[in-house]
Amino acid sequence: MSMYEDGEIDVMPVGTSYIDLVEDEASPFHQELAVTPELSLYYIGFNTEAPPFDDVNVRRAFCYAVDKERIIKLIFRDMVNKADGILPPGMPGYSENLTGLEYNVTRAKECIAASEYGNVSNLPPITITVAGSGGGVPGYLGAIIQGWRQNLGIEVQVRQLESEKFVYHLREEKDEMFMLGWVADYPDPHNFLDNLFYAGSENNIFDYHNPEMDALLDQAGIEQDDESRLMMYQQAEQQIINEAPCLPLWFGKNYILV
Repeated sequence: MSMYEDGEIDVMPVGTSYIDLVEDEASPFHQELAVTPELSLYYIGFNTEAPPFDDVNVRRAFCYAVDKERIIKLIFRDMVNKADGILPPGMPGYSENLTGLEYNVTRAKECIAASEYGNVSNLPPITITVAGSGGGVPGYLGAIIQGWRQNLGIEVQVRQLESEKFVYHLREEKDEMFMLGWVADYPDPHNFLDNLFYAGSENNIFDYHNPEMDALLDQAGIEQDDESRLMMYQQAEQQIINEAPCLPLWFGKNYILV
């Protein structure tokens, strides 16, 4: 920041430390602030092939039990957008009419009761795999785990994989849950929905598979009419949210001084 102030650099990404300063309309930096969507999604993935997350009701319960808005406000200072779906703002096919699994403790408990386990006391031990090297967990992850503890009475352990190996070893070494993100290679819903959720895709670390979903994605992939194509992707996105192979957390935003 001091280099930017002194004119030594012309462009600077802004973090939470300086967000109050640059968003203050009286600040000389305010007119130089550009805020743009990042076309990125951060999420918690569920291992859908292993207990307890092979049960869709358990997956939904874990989604309903996280107060994303509170975490974004208190920890991220509103510098990210809450994610109800998979496609970020600014992406073709992004829909504000998507029905997400909003924070609802009552619904979360109902989903546990409706699951094959019936009660949290019957759930097996649950661990979330994250990138790291033995240090403490990030504040946002601690808040998410606290939400599961407080709202569902479930204790979740954290296991760290070395950051250098995390992406390459995650498929084989993931626990019941894992924390990951995805940034667009190109601005099209195909890059998110097919890459992450198509059966057998390299990045489908959830081991999620749904033949009807795959058929819909195949159809969207060759549809020539843009409007029809994007509607197919929106339909696929809603189905993914309903089946909850992951808990979408937030979409990234870029805060840049120029």
